[in-house]
Amino acid sequence: QVQLVESGGGLVQAGGSLRLSCAASGRTASSTFSTYAMGWFRQAPGKEREAVAAISSSGSNTYYTDLMKGRATISRDNAKSTVYLQMNSLKPDDTDVYYCAAKGLFGSLLSRGSYNYWGQGTQVTVSS
Repeated sequence: QVQLVESGGGLVQAGGSLRLSCAASGRTASSTFSTYAMGWFRQAPGKEREAVAAISSSGSNTYYTDLMKGRATISRDNAKSTVYLQMNSLKPDDTDVYYCAAKGLFGSLLSRGSYNYWGQGTQVTVSS
């Protein structure tokens, strides 16, 4: 099992940037993190959690939904057991709670149901 902790959220003006981090911890995290594909999702109150981006276990392949395509970049550092989401040109509509997640063995990389482990989320608020 892996525990995920997000950080880096906060209040930013429209047009600004934020870099979210998600660190994995747990007894076996350092050896197992590199075996998990990872994803970033976001959720507004009363709405479904939506995929933003995903990255393969090695980091060689990245995937984006249309939500933030061209404005977000997902990356990972397996030596640090950490995945990142760099977000640029932020808009007020990007205001959400952002979650990172570790994917299970089956399912699509951009499907919420494919992910087994979730962080607690970090709030991103973009002011106009």
